[in-house]
Amino acid sequence: MKNSKQIPVTETIKPKILYYGTPVILLNTLNEDGTVNISPISSSWALGDCIVLGIGLGGKAIDNLERLPECVINIPGPSLWENVEQLAPYTGKNPVPENKEKYGYTYQKDKYAMSGLTPIDSETVQPARIMECPLQIEARVHNIRIPEHSPNFAIIETQAVLVHAHKEIIMEGNHIDPQKWAPLIYNFRHYFGLGNQLGKTFRAEV
Repeated sequence: MKNSKQIPVTETIKPKILYYGTPVILLNTLNEDGTVNISPISSSWALGDCIVLGIGLGGKAIDNLERLPECVINIPGPSLWENVEQLAPYTGKNPVPENKEKYGYTYQKDKYAMSGLTPIDSETVQPARIMECPLQIEARVHNIRIPEHSPNFAIIETQAVLVHAHKEIIMEGNHIDPQKWAPLIYNFRHYFGLGNQLGKTFRAEV
């Protein structure tokens, strides 16, 4: 007798958010006075050297990118989740935008001190990097677009121009060792690390 697959039961839902499991990034942009703003972001994806970011309008990050179209995309590992969460309730914009104030955000300019993270100079862009993040990507903005169907957000297309990686996660040939590196995952507003390896694609280097 053949095994029959159990058909899953589904329901139609209307979730408030769709952060269905994406890497967290800490986006560094330059303030008017030369200091750095750090914004936790959970919407990004990469294709080749193109990294696309989803950013809410009205905050400091989008203001900074419109004025100076360069940034650092810092990718923290799971051990940094508490540092990321230290940044979560703060905005670098003063006065606090109304749409953030109603959710309890407060103004904080020195994001490095607030998060316990350490600045390190970049090589090709003005905003500093975050030393503790295992991956730090210097990038330039090529396009900012506001989708018609979702006017509260901007889609930012950036080009990665220089990638820094902690030495311990690099393997021979400029590759990142997936056995030694995993991103911090934001899964429906909860932080997770990756689980055990399940397998690899036919194009994997290891």
